[in-house]
Amino acid sequence: MLSKFKRNKHQQHLAQLPKLSQSVDDVKTLFSPADFREVLLQKIASATRRICIVALYLEQDDAGKAVLTALYQAKQQRPEIEVTVLVDWHRAQRGRIGAAATNTNADWYHRMTEEYPGVDIPVYGVPVNTREALGVLHFKGFIVDDCVIYSGASVNDVYLHQHDKYRYDRYQVICNPQLSDIMYNWMLENLVHGRAVHRLDKLHRPKSPEIKNDIRLFRQELRDASFHFQGNADNEQLAVTPLVGLGKASLLNKTIYHLMPCTEQKLVICTPYFNLPAVLVRNIITLLREGKQVEIIVGDKTANDFYIPEDQPFKIIGALPYLYEINLRRFLSRLQYYVNSGQLIVRLWKDDDNSYHLKGMWVDDEWMLLTGNNLNPRAWRLDLENAILIHDPKQELTAQRDHELDLIRTHTTVVQHYRDLQSIAEYPVKVRKLIRRLRRIRIDRLISRIL
Repeated sequence: MLSKFKRNKHQQHLAQLPKLSQSVDDVKTLFSPADFREVLLQKIASATRRICIVALYLEQDDAGKAVLTALYQAKQQRPEIEVTVLVDWHRAQRGRIGAAATNTNADWYHRMTEEYPGVDIPVYGVPVNTREALGVLHFKGFIVDDCVIYSGASVNDVYLHQHDKYRYDRYQVICNPQLSDIMYNWMLENLVHGRAVHRLDKLHRPKSPEIKNDIRLFRQELRDASFHFQGNADNEQLAVTPLVGLGKASLLNKTIYHLMPCTEQKLVICTPYFNLPAVLVRNIITLLREGKQVEIIVGDKTANDFYIPEDQPFKIIGALPYLYEINLRRFLSRLQYYVNSGQLIVRLWKDDDNSYHLKGMWVDDEWMLLTGNNLNPRAWRLDLENAILIHDPKQELTAQRDHELDLIRTHTTVVQHYRDLQSIAEYPVKVRKLIRRLRRIRIDRLISRIL
């Protein structure tokens, strides 16, 4: 059991976070990627003051073109609107994994400037580290006037369910002038004006090696760049707290760490890739030993965006979903006792060949964490992450929260025993050989830290 002192320490951390008062009528949960696409385009079309799109990537496909075209049209019709786009520097200048870097997203951003001469929409590339594998822009939240549209999704066909397939995420619209101002001003100061940040929509842009030293200094500056604001809400009312973090010791990581032990009855966790940092696994085990209930909703390996069907040519990246399943099987084998007792519930999400990208936490009926953080070692150490922590002490958002969780659970099955998951011996031959080779040279441990 946690001592009273330690229990108070966790609760004290949450109590001392600055909080912004939030009207319950101004929190709206969207329940599908198609709704998310529709609301995003509606908000862009009706914007009057500012639009800021920040995402890992804005893809050159039908959904991405619809969003960027909507931005140009909004700016064309109302030139006074401030429109800003921020994406990851490295991701924008390469093709998809395994594809050649010809006709990249950055090239497309430049072509759009030629299609709309005189309409200036800067697209900034944010380099969080000198290499994409060592850190990316994983900050989330589209700001339109006084509203924050928060989702872990980036902008492309599957995230926005533009065609047949979709990638399932979470989607909240929070209208709050203080929240949107804090996030918007932080992005202007720390990202738009960051020393290593350059426009991608310009024909001539520096090469990554040319700005290597700037990137290193920029990363150090981001480590120290927190949201600074005075709270205007107490601990007895509906409130939101924006959080940002880069690196192991960030306030965001500390808050996630302290949030879990504050569970009195039930903790629910969503993550697309089961690769929890050891410190979070220890939190879960402590809760189970205390008699609390923990529910983890994770994507089936076939619902992973890196999964390659067996009838398609195999690439090394296709081993990742299997590595995550190995992690989950090992985790369950240690904790099978709690699975049997019903304290630990693990659900696998699968809906045809669609993919799963949900992340976040629900603590009892009181706290809800909206985040793009995958709750894995990469998010914990390498990427620039953020979150909005909602405190709902009077359970004013219960109906929305319960409906969202009910829908998330719709396409899930409960794992009754760790042996319900395949073992390595049951994997396709190429996967099996690759994983055994990786284990032999111990590179699987490195992979688990960066992917």
